[in-house]
Amino acid sequence: MPQNNPIMKQVVIEIPDNKFNFFMELVNNLGFTKVKQISKEQQQFVADLQHSLQQVEQHLRGEIKLKTAEQLLDEL
Repeated sequence: MPQNNPIMKQVVIEIPDNKFNFFMELVNNLGFTKVKQISKEQQQFVADLQHSLQQVEQHLRGEIKLKTAEQLLDEL
């Protein structure tokens, strides 16, 4: 029996502000896409998470030293 719901892929693209309206019009006119914009809070969360992962990678390579859980608790 054929499947009615094809497997979909997601793409995240950063667009310069001055090209955003043009890009959105183009994408919406393609007809096969479902466009979802994320909020500024979601964008900040992703940026913070990427930064944290970069710090973990730097720590694993011995480039930086991270605080211990005890040090973080002491700051509270």
